[in-house]
Amino acid sequence: MIKKWQYYNENNQLEAEKIEKKYNLNSLISIILANRGIKIEDTEIFLNPTRHDFHNPFDMPDMEKAVERILKAIKNKEKTIIFGDYDVDGITSISVLKQFLNDRGLEVGTYIPNRLNEGYGLNKNAIKKIAEEQYTLMITVDCGITAVEEIEFAKQFGIETIVTDHHEPSTKLPQCVAVVDCKREDNSYSFRELAGVGVAFKLTQAISKKMNLSENESLKYLDIVAVGTISDIVPLVDENRTITKLGLKLIKCTKNIGLKTIISQIGFNKIDSTAISFGIAPRINACGRMGNANLALDLLLCKDIKEANEKVSLLEKYNYKRQAEEKKIFEDANNQIVNNNFLKDDILIIKGKNWHTGVIGIVSSKITELYYKPSILIGFDNECKIGRGSGRSIEGFNLHDVLLKCENDLIGFGGHSMAIGISIEENNFEKFKLNVLQITKDYNISKLEPIIKIDKILALEEVNKNVVESISQLEPFGEGNRMPIFGIKNLKIDSIRALSEGKHLKLTLKNMKNNYINAIGFNMGDLVQEYKIGDKIDIAGNIEINSYNGIETIQINLKDIKKSIN
Repeated sequence: MIKKWQYYNENNQLEAEKIEKKYNLNSLISIILANRGIKIEDTEIFLNPTRHDFHNPFDMPDMEKAVERILKAIKNKEKTIIFGDYDVDGITSISVLKQFLNDRGLEVGTYIPNRLNEGYGLNKNAIKKIAEEQYTLMITVDCGITAVEEIEFAKQFGIETIVTDHHEPSTKLPQCVAVVDCKREDNSYSFRELAGVGVAFKLTQAISKKMNLSENESLKYLDIVAVGTISDIVPLVDENRTITKLGLKLIKCTKNIGLKTIISQIGFNKIDSTAISFGIAPRINACGRMGNANLALDLLLCKDIKEANEKVSLLEKYNYKRQAEEKKIFEDANNQIVNNNFLKDDILIIKGKNWHTGVIGIVSSKITELYYKPSILIGFDNECKIGRGSGRSIEGFNLHDVLLKCENDLIGFGGHSMAIGISIEENNFEKFKLNVLQITKDYNISKLEPIIKIDKILALEEVNKNVVESISQLEPFGEGNRMPIFGIKNLKIDSIRALSEGKHLKLTLKNMKNNYINAIGFNMGDLVQEYKIGDKIDIAGNIEINSYNGIETIQINLKDIKKSIN
């Protein structure tokens, strides 16, 4: 697949020089900061945020109302329940708020809908169960902003609701005690991109202020807040950066037994945003995907090390099961694409029998990444004629807008431009597919190409351990603050081979001065057929330190390879 290399504006150099001079940073870090749009006056907060850099929680819509109602519940020992989502963001949100309220003397219940038979968000059957247990106050976390009908239904049972959410509202807000969401049209809070757990954390901050508690009463949960924030792939800028930067420091000495136990099992040498995204998050998400999110919640609330070890072992089993289901669906979907020549289509729309609905979204992401085409995968079972599926898109193509144009073919759908979820009757599948393919003809999807943004072109001799270690100042990396990508040109292949049964690519490269460096290209093993020893190439990738058997070496984590022009 041909990728376009895009370079940052050379005008950033002037701002970079100002940053370098004022903060005594090296030129490489300074240009990366300028490329990220970090102004000289914001550099200190970006590099070294402190607890004083949090925004005032009472600037959030309805925060005052939410706090007053919760204080009333604390005073009266009111029967209160927290209703949250089944992903990492939702589970961490419940964990933080429950522990905080328990410490205030309010023992709260929890409810997480089963992904497989209840789906996302509030539902009437869940509300009936909550009413049967005689709860009178319900606090939603990471959901609820569009649950207008369900919250009205809860009122019939005498249940009052406080919504805390971070998703986009519909045209009508729920009529309830408070709706705390910075995506509201009337929002005046200075940052709109908090994760659900970030909003829950701001609620604990507000309650702490109102009760004149030490700020540590909310800050002590920043380890869990950071896990949820990083896992939800929200932009790691502004307040999210403060949360994750401080939270990662706390994770290293966490007192949360469940989190500490997961960390001991994931096998990462360094606990950073990458370890959370690829080590912790998949394990917590796995049990929710497989229909038992309460296991992960119980782990984060666990106070006994033996119990925590048992729960982490169960998490591992769910994760293995999730991986097996994911592999099975991917192979089925990919075989259909290859065998039926679906690659001629602008968008890949595929159905399968007995696909596990909890992992379809992951597979759709992999299919889209592999072929750089939008994809929609829908699973049907042998008994039910209603399918559920997920879709993922590429930059420049709004998948949600396309579904709006053929919503009559669907039972329902939701999401945003890059990711959607749908339900559809099986006998409508072919009609739906034809309509989507017809609509997308006008979008010129074939002309969209993946873009790699290069922070700087380096000479190989500039790459050393000090440079790599200095990049850590920019952590945590993630959405909105990706790991820097560097280009190095005119390197000669000294050795080349495929690893892991042809899946990955391993290279040794050298320049004209006989400086050498290793490079690894994950999921690029097929390129071993295109390149040979002696070829001159340009590469783009992340610079990292690889630790193996106690030996540290610098390597390039490849994002793309091109044959050198000169």
